[in-house]
Amino acid sequence: MIRVLLVENTRLVRGALAALLSREEDIEVVAEGDGNGEVLARALMCRPDVVVIDVDCKEGEDLAAKGELSARLPDCQMLLMMASPTPERLRRVLDLHAAGVISTNAPPDRLVYGVRKLVRGQRFIDPEFALVALDAGENPLTPREVEVLRMAADGTPTRDIAERMSLSVGTVRNHLSAITNKLGGRNRIDAIRIARESGWV
Repeated sequence: MIRVLLVENTRLVRGALAALLSREEDIEVVAEGDGNGEVLARALMCRPDVVVIDVDCKEGEDLAAKGELSARLPDCQMLLMMASPTPERLRRVLDLHAAGVISTNAPPDRLVYGVRKLVRGQRFIDPEFALVALDAGENPLTPREVEVLRMAADGTPTRDIAERMSLSVGTVRNHLSAITNKLGGRNRIDAIRIARESGWV
């Protein structure tokens, strides 16, 4: 049985999705939530195989970005529901810890198919987003460089970045210099702007 945690901030939509998934013999909706800060706690309590979450619930992208679910529940996959993503936003989601993305306009059977695909250890990108995904350029940065740049973009001082990542200050500066060169930025601020516009941080 596939255990699903369903997170959607609109009660009517959440109820409809729960009813849809529960019709399947191999799927059980073990918990529901509205995305107001309780997703991780509920996931830890009910241990779902898949979390289906509306990315417009702020917690959706936040959890994916921080990788909290992946770290605490490595066998749990996240399927994000999105409306009409820009190439940049879709690239950001795909570069994070979400195993799949599905359009909120998708037919019901596509959601069921996506859930089953994630449980089999495969990624799922809604066909509706295929052309958008092609428009989203490849991220030239390594995961570590993305982490460094994301903290720099949040205004974290170099020394604090070094401490959080267990690196020397010099190594962090080298990372930032390499990032700026890779992105063709004039300076660190310009590199952050380029990365944000491309959806990489």
